[in-house]
Amino acid sequence: MRREAVVIAVLSGLGILSVGLGAAEARVQAGGQPASGQQAEKPPLYDEKADAKALIAEAVKKASADNKRVLVMFGGNWCGWCHKLDATFESDPQVKKALLYEYVRVNVDIGKWDKHMDLAEAYGAKLKDSGVPFLTVLDGSGKVVANQETGSLEEGDHHVPAKVLGFLNQWKAPPQNADDVLKVGLSKAKAESKKVLVYFSAPWCGWCHRMTDWLAMPEVSATIGKAYVPVKIDVDRMTGGKELDYKYRGSDQGGIPFFAVLDAEGVKLADANHPEKGNVGFPAAPHEIEHFIAVVKKTGAQLSESDIAALRKSLESAKP
Repeated sequence: MRREAVVIAVLSGLGILSVGLGAAEARVQAGGQPASGQQAEKPPLYDEKADAKALIAEAVKKASADNKRVLVMFGGNWCGWCHKLDATFESDPQVKKALLYEYVRVNVDIGKWDKHMDLAEAYGAKLKDSGVPFLTVLDGSGKVVANQETGSLEEGDHHVPAKVLGFLNQWKAPPQNADDVLKVGLSKAKAESKKVLVYFSAPWCGWCHRMTDWLAMPEVSATIGKAYVPVKIDVDRMTGGKELDYKYRGSDQGGIPFFAVLDAEGVKLADANHPEKGNVGFPAAPHEIEHFIAVVKKTGAQLSESDIAALRKSLESAKP
């Protein structure tokens, strides 16, 4: 917001910026404890010690992998409107879902208008003209696709959820087609004489995130990559994702994550269905790990006994 930008810039220049402003302000006594009747402060909205460029680089990597966008919010812990916008992000169900499904968020601290200003300038974010919070949207390659002052998203003393949602929907990545994503994986598998390890996921699914994170571990990725091309299908975000899941699952029943091993022609060789206990999902329980290892032994011809033992050990040592 322009009005907050001017006030804070003046205070900053005088060297007297010491109190948070706006809705997120907490009354603190001299001893550093919350005043009587006040709750303890929440963790800071902005990490003032963070390397913003490193955070954004990691976010871009995640966005690229999941066909999402990166939402950068410039501001500071002193900025009341930054806290108000974050509250809208967290409290409105539709806005919260849009962020979960379509964006990787990064909050960039601007200090007293003296931190990461070069980054804002590189993105074309005119912070001193528009104030903060200020939003920048990046695509999966790190390219700026939108800059947005947030005053136009306000009404009175709050941000309008419908306006915020409209902005998020306008700049989200176009949806991928699940069949096309799988075809790319099958083509790669054929060229490299490998199988496809396709797994079905959704943004809200915690166990799906566990599977994605496990497959992304360097040692796991290197081992799995000897025999398989991993392909992630988002059943909620990809066009035809649910239908592809049903095709390889054999029904429209059962939870996610669900995985299947395909040959380079797309023929299913094995899947996550335990013969007695059904879908093992991300293998964590002993019988689930045993089933996954059995699938790998059956389909991963390029994997040695030590490779398979390493995968087993990794799963057994994974934190619950």
